[in-house]
Amino acid sequence: MPQTPALSGMRIAALVDDRFEQVELTGPKHAFEQAGAKVDIVSRFPRLQAMNYTELGDHFARDVDLAAANPHDYDALFLPGGVVNADSLRTVPEAQRFARALAERGQPVVFICHGGWLLISAGLVRNRTVTSWSSLQDDFRNAGAHWKDQEVVVDANWVSSRKPSDIPAFNRAALDLFTRSRQQRAA
Repeated sequence: MPQTPALSGMRIAALVDDRFEQVELTGPKHAFEQAGAKVDIVSRFPRLQAMNYTELGDHFARDVDLAAANPHDYDALFLPGGVVNADSLRTVPEAQRFARALAERGQPVVFICHGGWLLISAGLVRNRTVTSWSSLQDDFRNAGAHWKDQEVVVDANWVSSRKPSDIPAFNRAALDLFTRSRQQRAA
């Protein structure tokens, strides 16, 4: 009898704005989907341009309009990085509300690189231990977070990583968190 994937039925919101870092979306998204999760690209833009560091990447279509997205439909929040994406997304009140709603319900929150900027602007990082792209460490510290220079940091129901080369460690930690979260909710 075939085994059901560990994350079968889990829905993850990949919240992005235009110009996100392509590999920071596609690498984790693929890993999460391989484990059985459904990952929706949630955005205010119907068509998105990705970045490969400073070069333009591929185009992506959103799955769910941010204005119509219901945080109660999701089991986790995933925030890919990219400077332009994150700096823009952090100023969007609907994005802040969406992130706050998932975080306040205790759902897993996972982010890479600059993705955590939204969480700073949403007022969610105080007393959290995180990592990010190194240039954000002052922003996190000034918002009351404990910042570490590690490839992955796990703090309760949050997982964070610094950069694309950390994606394998990020994926392992995020998948472990998602699995533990599902087990706790089922118990």
